[in-house]
This record gives sequence, C-alpha cells and structure tokens, in this order.
Amino acid sequence: MGRFPNFSKPPTWYRLLSFVFLLSCTPQKKCMEYHKIISVTGLNGLYELVGSKTDGAIVRSLADKTTRFVASRVHNFSHLEGIEVYTTEDNVNLVEVFQAMKASGEKMPDEKDVNAVKTYFLKVYGNIDFDRVYASDMKKMIRWFSILDSNEVEFKLPDTDPEDESGDEISTPEADQSAAS
Repeated sequence: MGRFPNFSKPPTWYRLLSFVFLLSCTPQKKCMEYHKIISVTGLNGLYELVGSKTDGAIVRSLADKTTRFVASRVHNFSHLEGIEVYTTEDNVNLVEVFQAMKASGEKMPDEKDVNAVKTYFLKVYGNIDFDRVYASDMKKMIRWFSILDSNEVEFKLPDTDPEDESGDEISTPEADQSAAS
C-alpha cells in the first residue's frame, strides 16, 4: 500500500505543493544566479532568463517579478556575464566592477549628477577608461547594481573547468608516441 492508496498517482495538490517546494529559496541557496540575468533592449531593468524558445525567451523581471515572453524578432538579449567594461589596462567583466562596488561600501551617488557618478567610479574602480565608458553607461551600472543587490544576486561568474585554465595541450596519439620514445 502506497502513500496514496486510492490514487494511481499523488493528487494534484500534492504534486503542486512538491513543485513549489522545489522552487522555493532557502537561505543557503540564492534564488537567482548571475549567469541567468539578462538585459533586454527596449525594456527597462534586468530580467532573469526562465526559458528560451526558437523565436524568443521567457523572462522574469527583477523589479516586479512578472513573467513574460519576449520575441527575439523585436528585442536583443545581453547576458550580464558577457558584458565587459573598458579599462586603462585590459577590459574587465562587469561582475568585477559589481564586486568592487559591493566591497567598497561607498554610498551610491544620485544618478542625475554626472560628476558624482564619475567621482564614485574613481573611488570604487579607478581603472575605468572614462574616455570610452560614457556617463550613461556608468548610470546604468549603478541602476543594475541596485537591482541586483536588492534581489540578493551573488556577484560571481560560473566556475570554469580547471583543465581549460591550465593551458595544457590536449593529448594526441602522435604526441604520446613521440613522448614515449
């Protein structure tokens, strides 16, 4: 005799409750992951990528938690993990700037005051190339940081395969034979 003797499968309410439990967030697990966050052209704010289809994507707004379908014919999608910021040295991923903003503890400037925004980024991440990073980009970074921080998104890129980072060459049968002789 199973848990539900009168049913061939658990009742709908039980399956729905189990599904909601699996989707719920716990203090140990963040609800949203940084690599799932996207920006959509023509739409304000940031979105979590819920699913994709051949003709678009299903996204959830981080601001009001509404879910909607966005057609790829009309909109372009940019993953935040793929955005880089110009610096005086090598370009850096946007997540590095967000990590510096979080670690600095500086008070966020008013977005409307361009000088305050520039001064803020000089304190937080002084390597930014201010000739190529426009004030509108810096304002957008501040807006995005506020949205991500309020949604408790952890600022980190997904771990990469350690073998890819080692720089070791891929072993081939010819290389193995020449090494053995």
